[in-house]
Amino acid sequence: MTRILITGASGLLGINLALQAQAEGYEVVGWANDSFVQHAPFTIHQVNLLEMDKIASRVVAVNPDLVIHCAALASLEGSEADPDLASMLNGEVPGVIAHVAQQNDIKMIHISTDAVFDGIKGGYTEEDPPSPLNQYAQTKLAGEYAVQKAYPQAIVARVNFYGWSLSGKRSLAEFFYTNLSASSPVNGFSDVFFCPLFTEQLGATLFEMAQSGLKGLYHVLSSESLSKYEFGIRLAQLFGFDCELISPISIKDAGLKAVRSPNMTLSVAKIEHDLGHAMPGQDECLESLYQSFNAGMPGKIQACR
Repeated sequence: MTRILITGASGLLGINLALQAQAEGYEVVGWANDSFVQHAPFTIHQVNLLEMDKIASRVVAVNPDLVIHCAALASLEGSEADPDLASMLNGEVPGVIAHVAQQNDIKMIHISTDAVFDGIKGGYTEEDPPSPLNQYAQTKLAGEYAVQKAYPQAIVARVNFYGWSLSGKRSLAEFFYTNLSASSPVNGFSDVFFCPLFTEQLGATLFEMAQSGLKGLYHVLSSESLSKYEFGIRLAQLFGFDCELISPISIKDAGLKAVRSPNMTLSVAKIEHDLGHAMPGQDECLESLYQSFNAGMPGKIQACR
């Protein structure tokens, strides 16, 4: 496996995966729907994935060994506002790419979301039936089904992640860092629980999954869950910020249009068994975030603009 095609290469996960893969010696081709990435150290093409009739020829032209499909309408509020766009981009495009990958014997990883569950009980396994609450989750689930139908050997990875982005505004970690570093008070949901991975750990796991020949549906997350409020507190402690700036609030008081799942904790027993090692906990992930900050990673990413 030498050449990787990454869709959504200007997004939070896409840009991090591309840089990580390039640093590890892979040849990387990124697709983005905009010209936001102009100075990346990998090949970047501007591609409109809604031109679905052109996807096959474009994939074949790249001739990748692996395609990681990250592109999506990732905004919950945006998906509520434009359900047709969400349906096409999140629900239909993944199936088109999966069909091309299957026809050309290309390995594929499709990035899905922990939000496909309603969050009533938490601890969901891959065997639990999904029950999405909003347009984003419904269309992402449709994308899972489309990939599984077109290419059963593809990996479908349900994820939740954070890291540094091109805009500096794409992840929960950036939200807390930006505000707390400016001594600005913020709120953190005390009743929303999740198991996020830092993009570096997520990328390493995805590459390992592809190299190990895994296939099918996996929950690819941290082994430890916490509330979004606690996530902010731990980040503040690590960076030396004032924890008193973070106020715990209920998501019910946030005035959000799209309904959110309150308990997005997913079991990682399957991925741990199949890879033969534990998934990282929150302290390990946050320490990696901190070390990447000290190594200048935010600047390196934004230099790709």
